[in-house]
Amino acid sequence: MSEWLSCSASALSQAIHQGKLSSVELMEHTLDRIHAVNPQYNAIVSMRDPDGLLGEARQCDIEIAQGKSRGWLHGIPQAIKDLTATEGIASTRGSPIFADHVPAQDALMVNRIRSSGALIIGKTNTPEFGLGSQTYNRLFGATLNAWDPHRTSGGSSGGAAVALALRMLCVADGSDMGGSLRNPAAWNHVLGFRPSQHLVPKLPGKDLFFAQIGTEGPMARHAIDLMRLLAIQSGHDSKAPLSSRQDPRRFIDLALQGVRGNLNIKGLRIGWLGDLQGYLKVEAGVLDGCLSGLRRLESLGAIVSEPPLHFDPLEIWEAWVRLRSAILSLELEPLYDDAASREQLKPEACWEAEMAKTLNASQLMQASVARSKFFLSWISYFSQFDLLALPAAQVHPFANDEAWPKVINGSRMDSYHRWMETAIYATMSGSPALSLPAAFWDPDRQLVVERHSNEAERTGITEAGSEKDLSQHQPSKPQGAGTLLPIGLQLIAAPQQDELLLGLAHCYEVANQEFMGAKPPILSRR
Repeated sequence: MSEWLSCSASALSQAIHQGKLSSVELMEHTLDRIHAVNPQYNAIVSMRDPDGLLGEARQCDIEIAQGKSRGWLHGIPQAIKDLTATEGIASTRGSPIFADHVPAQDALMVNRIRSSGALIIGKTNTPEFGLGSQTYNRLFGATLNAWDPHRTSGGSSGGAAVALALRMLCVADGSDMGGSLRNPAAWNHVLGFRPSQHLVPKLPGKDLFFAQIGTEGPMARHAIDLMRLLAIQSGHDSKAPLSSRQDPRRFIDLALQGVRGNLNIKGLRIGWLGDLQGYLKVEAGVLDGCLSGLRRLESLGAIVSEPPLHFDPLEIWEAWVRLRSAILSLELEPLYDDAASREQLKPEACWEAEMAKTLNASQLMQASVARSKFFLSWISYFSQFDLLALPAAQVHPFANDEAWPKVINGSRMDSYHRWMETAIYATMSGSPALSLPAAFWDPDRQLVVERHSNEAERTGITEAGSEKDLSQHQPSKPQGAGTLLPIGLQLIAAPQQDELLLGLAHCYEVANQEFMGAKPPILSRR
């Protein structure tokens, strides 16, 4: 594998602009990598013709030779999440209903990414309509976990997360309503960032006022790339009336501070909410893995403590289900009402459409009132804490042929998304949230592992918390299964405090370079 593919997008941009790397070379390396691993992992779909892509890369090189640059992503290959309209490329939303849909123009975010110089090579796979944290659909099949191809990649930005982990992309876009930037990042050992509500305007959109709990955002292997892509994605647009008017260049300034070593997290106060005093059902090892990440943050000067619960989690869950179904009905209900298209919807889409049909105006207003009550309770935490912490996912990556976990620790899940309840608090409060790699899980030994085998040393922490040397551990595993599985820690800031999380991510990365740079087994063998 070319060493260039392990570089950050920022390093690649600098190399291209300085003439140390050509766009053609980078495109060739990228296409070779995709050819080598994508047929197995299925992260990138609707790939464009290689000859056309190489032609576009040559044009980028000509422009650099002439002293011209399109922007930070000049000549860098990108693939757009398949929920987002992309001019000239099939944009299917993972549905056979839209298998032949080729948009005539880009969505706003894609336009901004393309205008910054990115070369769009295809799309990243997503579950049908982005429903569920398991990336599979009947058009393209399942996207497999980068660390264990017998397991799910998560979702709905599963294709983006796996493409990053396997070095097919250096930075990627995603979207998040119920954890879709956070869950797949956690399960593939990359960074996923859900921005504050309204920071990234989403256009086109059928509803510009009520349907605002989902957002687009960045994913990356390096924190500075998160900052720089967010600077491209964010910024006010007059056609998005609620979009933030804050200057997106502040994320460029933050990245420069990081490069200069001017960021630290000493004294940062973190409130560990864990499983919400036993309310959330969480698989063994997940909480201990998160605590491992918190210990890393404490070593950098953060102060971690456990606050009492300020809100009723069941009340906010019920409000979330109603608001989500109502918003999804804008797209799903017309398809459900048509007998021909209904036959092509997956059960989860039908469930959402049917749920929406049971709702009335009073119920929606009561859900909004419950959300408002929760918001006031939620922001009260930030008088004592700078950040709050929760698991990024409540379970470890499960089998790739399983639609969703039906049971956690003996408790039956009553919907296809109940097992991702940990993600709704940032969504319902409009808060920014970061999924940060925290540890690994050894499913054979039922053991949390703090370091990966391709780091300089390998040690672990048991469920009881005692340290144990794993350097000699050679577990017996069935063929193709049983690698260590990433665990992610979710950190949440107060609304509009995005820089706080991004700065933390950079400090954490610098202090844990070997851990953050751990590679999936298929790359370690190459």
